[in-house]
Amino acid sequence: MISKTVAELFEENLKHLEIEVKGWVKSFRANRFIALNDGSTLNSIQCVVDFEAMSDDLLKKITTGAALHVKGTLVESQGKGQSIEIQVSEITVLGEANPELVSKTILQPKRHTLEVLREQAHLRARTNTFGAVMRLRSALSFAIHSYFHNNGFNYMHAPIITGSDAEGAGEMFRVTTLDPKNPPLTDTGEVDYSKDFFGKETNLTVSGQLEAETYAMALGKVYTFGPTFRAENSNTSRHLAEFWMIEPEVAFMDLEGNMDLAEDFLKSVITYVLDHNANDLEFLENRLEQEEKSKPQNERSPMRLTEKLRFVADNNFVRLSYTEAIEILKNSKPNKKKKFKFPINEWGADLQSEHERFLVEKHFKSPVILFDYPANIKAFYMRLNEDGKTVRAMDILFPGIGEIVGGSQREERLEVLQQKMEELNIPEDELWWYLDLRTYGTAVHSGFGLGFERLVMFATGMSNIRDVIPYPRTPQNAEF
Repeated sequence: MISKTVAELFEENLKHLEIEVKGWVKSFRANRFIALNDGSTLNSIQCVVDFEAMSDDLLKKITTGAALHVKGTLVESQGKGQSIEIQVSEITVLGEANPELVSKTILQPKRHTLEVLREQAHLRARTNTFGAVMRLRSALSFAIHSYFHNNGFNYMHAPIITGSDAEGAGEMFRVTTLDPKNPPLTDTGEVDYSKDFFGKETNLTVSGQLEAETYAMALGKVYTFGPTFRAENSNTSRHLAEFWMIEPEVAFMDLEGNMDLAEDFLKSVITYVLDHNANDLEFLENRLEQEEKSKPQNERSPMRLTEKLRFVADNNFVRLSYTEAIEILKNSKPNKKKKFKFPINEWGADLQSEHERFLVEKHFKSPVILFDYPANIKAFYMRLNEDGKTVRAMDILFPGIGEIVGGSQREERLEVLQQKMEELNIPEDELWWYLDLRTYGTAVHSGFGLGFERLVMFATGMSNIRDVIPYPRTPQNAEF
């Protein structure tokens, strides 16, 4: 007897074999047809029971949500909608599921809102939607590691606890072991962090970039892929307090090389899921189309989900400077007719999602890379251009989402970096090690950051970031 997952049964086209499979009951009809799913695929396998040969006690235990071990013969299906089924010879109930309790959960086979599913996040991966989303998340993660491995990158684990703030945002989660009710105080009445576990103020990281730069300047090509944290009190569909970031850093690479790397990387990982997750993508595409029927025409996606993914995978990304983009936006119809929520009046404006989507979806009809942004709207570590007012930054813009990647050529000149830090009141003694990179064999180097959940949102068509991570962490919510 061969033990298989449900996915393997469908993929390997095995027939007339004695097999065994384990999974959970999705439905049980007419005391005869069990739909069994083990999470390996969207599809459930139909198990046909000879109820006259089974005891009533056993049949009563085969309820929605129950875990079963099924043995039988895999045969060609006589019914519509499936190619194979199992003629059951033996069933063992591994774990019962009380129908009365199941009826109060999202395991009950009916349509549930995404809000209700979030309230039962420990069970939502058993639904078709979240099974599909999480398999795609896993596939994207694998594709990311494969891409970097195949291109000679070293995987680097950046610290989660840090004493630096890479973004200069100041919205960080403090890490401390001090007694909140009675912390030690200095002579001036401040909290004395020298008595804390690390002997100084520490926080959860907002980015692994600065540490990754140090390793790029030793190993050449590195990437981080790990959790990052922002203490922003932001309750939007695009923000999480805990999320995952992919951050490659490459020595001896300029901005042009950085744009080439980011474009090739995105095309590669998206092509991977198109090639390997067709069933899940088709299900999510149909789900998205049903959801959009209730929206006004102007709010619906101009492309189907797989069409949107192909659009990115198959098109060269348009590259233009921030200055060129501002001119296009200033002269655009939405701007002239005051349709933009944030009108573009002058050079130096920080672009909003509506501007980014206009460039991608309406003007160029392709993914867009913007570069050479005003220095005063970008981070201190980005390389200053010769004009003294722009930096070698780049953002990649996607349809339906706007910015998905942000990166830059890093400032490799010690004096320029010191001056920028002074202007922004960033203490040199906190980042002495980062400045050291510019002392011991400095060189041009570049990198970018990609919020993994934004990529998963794009690939799945899910509109809320809380629905693409197993257990979302948001303001006032740390359940599970």
